Amino acid sequence: MSGRLQGKVAIVTGSGSVGPGWGNGKAISVLFAREGAKVVGADIDADAAAATQAMIRDEGGESIAVVADVSLAADVERLVAAALDAYGRIDILINNVGMAIVGGPAELDEATWDRVMAVNSKSAYLTCHHVLPVMMRQKSGAIVNNASVAVRGWAGVNYGFYAASKGAMVAMTRTMAIRHAPEGIRANCVLPGLMNTPLVHAALTRVYGEEGDIPNLIRTRDAQCPMGHMGDAWDTAYATLFLASDEAKYITATELLVDGGLSARFA
Repeated sequence: MSGRLQGKVAIVTGSGSVGPGWGNGKAISVLFAREGAKVVGADIDADAAAATQAMIRDEGGESIAVVADVSLAADVERLVAAALDAYGRIDILINNVGMAIVGGPAELDEATWDRVMAVNSKSAYLTCHHVLPVMMRQKSGAIVNNASVAVRGWAGVNYGFYAASKGAMVAMTRTMAIRHAPEGIRANCVLPGLMNTPLVHAALTRVYGEEGDIPNLIRTRDAQCPMGHMGDAWDTAYATLFLASDEAKYITATELLVDGGLSARFA
């Protein structure tokens, strides 16, 4: 039986995982391959990208891995060229790269602002800048950008810079979706809430107590969620799959919340 993405070519940025377990990009890449997509996985970490590629191939899927820092224009140009060289087209773009950081204008310096905006926002601009002309020639395409529920309000932690970077991504996605709708291109965002992923473990334990105390981080964040537990990478992956698939063919310029009801507390 054909998968939901059968014959599609998908670029997934941040396709590796920063630690053991399932990060968003790894889960998205593997799920897309299981649904029939040819996956072009990009990650700044060569070993992480290769691990995801190996998993896909071990399951009988098709994938290439590209080592790239997608906050750099030359790397993005090389990534898109590699996808076209391998498969001749690009049907789906998933912008999943991001860095989690706590603090806002009062706490963090200019260099940190520049880095957060480069990784979380500029990277999405660069990939869209190079992929959109391909999709425009094809008269079709789907872009899904991984933003955050942090754009909806205060979630108990000062995600000032992070929320600003993801808010920029949401605004760009909405306007891009309207601009390119007549060309058969859709663009949407997923807004994950509090998630239990290796990136969260690596970046945020200090916010919730002692650095490295992952059990305490999990307990604290679980308690903040209306459902009593955080989401995981597969929750993000399945939402992304829906928006990337033809099942969402009449959905564009919107945000899909994947937060277990969290944002209803501060809507």
